[in-house]
Amino acid sequence: MTEGSDRISMATRLRNNFLTGLIICAPMAITIYLTWTFIRWADSWVKPYLPDRYNPEAYLKFAVPGTGLLIAVVFITLVGFLGRNLIGRSIVSYSENILNRMPLVRTVYKSTKQIFETVLKEQGNSFKKVGLIEFPRAGTWALVFISTDAKGEIAARLNQDGEAMVAVFLAPTPVPTAGFLMFVPRSKLMLLDMSPEEGVKLLISAGLVTPDYKPTVADAMEAFQALGADDPVEPPKRAGRS
Repeated sequence: MTEGSDRISMATRLRNNFLTGLIICAPMAITIYLTWTFIRWADSWVKPYLPDRYNPEAYLKFAVPGTGLLIAVVFITLVGFLGRNLIGRSIVSYSENILNRMPLVRTVYKSTKQIFETVLKEQGNSFKKVGLIEFPRAGTWALVFISTDAKGEIAARLNQDGEAMVAVFLAPTPVPTAGFLMFVPRSKLMLLDMSPEEGVKLLISAGLVTPDYKPTVADAMEAFQALGADDPVEPPKRAGRS
C-alpha cells in the first residue's frame, strides 16, 4: 500500500467520522434549540402578567426557565375543567355571545374555533390517513393527507355523478405547513398504510426518509397474480424444466 493510498484512506475515515458526528449532533442541537426557543416564547407571554408574589424569580437571584409554560399549561387545563361543568359552560356561552356581537372579532373567533375543534377533536378523522393521487398529470403521483368527506354545498354539487368526493391536503416539500385543499373522487385516491407522522417525514426529507413497510397478505397475492401465478403459495414453474 502506497503513501498516497494511506492519506486517501485517512481522509476518508476522517470524513466519515465527521459525517457520523454531524448526524448525531445536528438533530440533538436543533431539538434543544427549538425546545428552548418555545419555552422562552411561552415565558415571554406569561411572565409579564404574573404577579410578583407568584413569580419564583422575585425570590430567587436567577431566572427559572419554563415557569411561564408550566403556568400556561395549568391555566389551560383549569379552564378546560371549568368549561365542562354547568357554571363554566354558562360563562363560556356568555363570553361567546359577546364576541359574536362584534362585527370583525366574531369572524376571527368562529374561524379559529372551528379550526381548533376540527384538528383537536378526538373523535375526528382529520389527517389520520395518507394517500396518493395522480398530480399534476396522469402517471405522476403526489402524497396527500386525507381530511374528510366532502360536505355541504361542495358535496351536493360534486357528488351529482354518484361518486363520493374526498377532501385532501396536498402539502409541498420541504415545508408541509402550506399547500392546497383539493377534492378528488374516492376511486382516484390510493390509501397508504403509513401514518401522517411518517408522511410528514417523507415530505420534509424530500423522499430520503422512507418509512418501513411490511407487505400484507393481500399485497403478496396481488404480486403473485401480477406474475401470472394461480396459487399465491407456490410460484409458477419455469419453462424448460421437467
